[in-house]
Amino acid sequence: MDFAAVARIGIMLVRPGALLLMAPAFAGQTVPALTRVALTVLLAVSLAPVVAMPTGPDVGIAITIARESAIGLALGITARALMSGAELAGHLCSQQIGLSYAATVNPDGGARNTMLATLYGLVAAMAWLAINGHHLLFRALASSYESLPIGGGSVDPSLLVAIRQILAVVFITGLKLASPVMAVLLLVEVALGLVSRAAPALHAMVIGTPVRLVIGLAVTALTLAAVPGLTRTLAERMVMLGASLAAGFR
Repeated sequence: MDFAAVARIGIMLVRPGALLLMAPAFAGQTVPALTRVALTVLLAVSLAPVVAMPTGPDVGIAITIARESAIGLALGITARALMSGAELAGHLCSQQIGLSYAATVNPDGGARNTMLATLYGLVAAMAWLAINGHHLLFRALASSYESLPIGGGSVDPSLLVAIRQILAVVFITGLKLASPVMAVLLLVEVALGLVSRAAPALHAMVIGTPVRLVIGLAVTALTLAAVPGLTRTLAERMVMLGASLAAGFR
């Protein structure tokens, strides 16, 4: 058996495998591990004929694998950040409505989220698949082998700038999606405060919870339709930010 060919395929498995560990709709408990392994092998075998292996001095297999893992995770985690922004919106809405005490396990990430956070995240993930966002990731993976060939490298200072931009997108996305619910519930709180001052016998603290729940869920249902559009708008930008984050390991 030719060890060089086996080592080539082994190294080729690292970057796609790391990408699929974090990519939306492929990570988490919803996709069987065997499916991810099969897709990783398929991507590696498909890309192997067009990917150049290092021909210079050996920098060590451990360093090469670590760099390949970092590049794959950078591409996947950036797309996953878009889902995190949607989940942040769900957390903010749940906090305002009063659903923050009820938590479920998100099947996509495996973490405990509120019901609205899980709903927002799943809607964003479905929108990501509907606009072929996974195709964008696979094309970014293929092009990364041209700009970031297999081999040793170093950490570039641009990595910090890319991380800052990704975190900014997460928080801005969450606030954009949750701002209508937060604004309406703020007005509801003001109205309840005025009612409690004008008619103390109505017990505004008692009626406040159902009123907040009904109005908050109604506004959430209306604004949930904005998640696919925002996902479509930010999809290419997030893939570009993933490429910038991966470039920090050049």
